[in-house]
Amino acid sequence: MGAHSARHLRRVLRLYLVRSGLPDVADAAELALTELVANVVRHVPGRRGRVCFLLRPGGVRVEVADGCPEPPVPGTADALGEGGRGLLIVAAVTDRWGVTPYPDGRGKTVWFECVGKGDVSASRP
Repeated sequence: MGAHSARHLRRVLRLYLVRSGLPDVADAAELALTELVANVVRHVPGRRGRVCFLLRPGGVRVEVADGCPEPPVPGTADALGEGGRGLLIVAAVTDRWGVTPYPDGRGKTVWFECVGKGDVSASRP
């Protein structure tokens, strides 16, 4: 993944969501995707990763997988800091997010889910 990967992936995700009838989650999903791709670019050796968009009933799940075994750690909201807010942003704009380590311990998948306004059964508690 490179500096322009996030821009391209945002466009693909928005098109996918709009054509799937989920335009109301596009802004949040794009922002969260941008943060996860930025984490791969900043923290994963070789910047290698895989992105997957999965339609769910009333929403979307986005997965960003990489070969770095260390789990991401949400930063603290330092008003003067230049970074460390990515996962805090993901948590704020999505309905759910998490990390699934690879069974062999050689990487992880960071994922999030955004639920459309019409699906109250899957919204936050």
